[in-house]
Amino acid sequence: MTLLLIHAAATLLMLGVILVVQRVHYPLFRYVRAADYEAFQAAHMRRITWIVGPAMTTELVTAGWIAWTPPPGLPPWMGWTGLGLVAFIWITTGLVQVPLHRRLTNGFDAAAHRRLVATNWWRTGAWGLRAGLALWMLGQGLGH
Repeated sequence: MTLLLIHAAATLLMLGVILVVQRVHYPLFRYVRAADYEAFQAAHMRRITWIVGPAMTTELVTAGWIAWTPPPGLPPWMGWTGLGLVAFIWITTGLVQVPLHRRLTNGFDAAAHRRLVATNWWRTGAWGLRAGLALWMLGQGLGH
């Protein structure tokens, strides 16, 4: 039960973070003055890492644990589906989001910014699905 609670907490935390980033933070990037943009982007990357790094790592580790050793009453597909969504999030983060953030460290680039906002919907959707699944698994776990 503790595993499912930690897992759900990490996933729900990340859903909250990604929703705020997607709907508030990323759209505001375009309003930062050009003279301040490079410092702003570097600070954003440094500060957000302190939040998302531990939460994403916790989510990854607990998702793997659940997939390889499903708690009693949990169908194996739930764990593997959750781990697949985590893999999708990590891959898109590493291959799409991080390179776009790096590109933005050289100054505001409207095309990179539009792509950052547009492609981040993929992760936002994946975390929404993960949150539903994590809560479903937690409910299954509470029943046993």
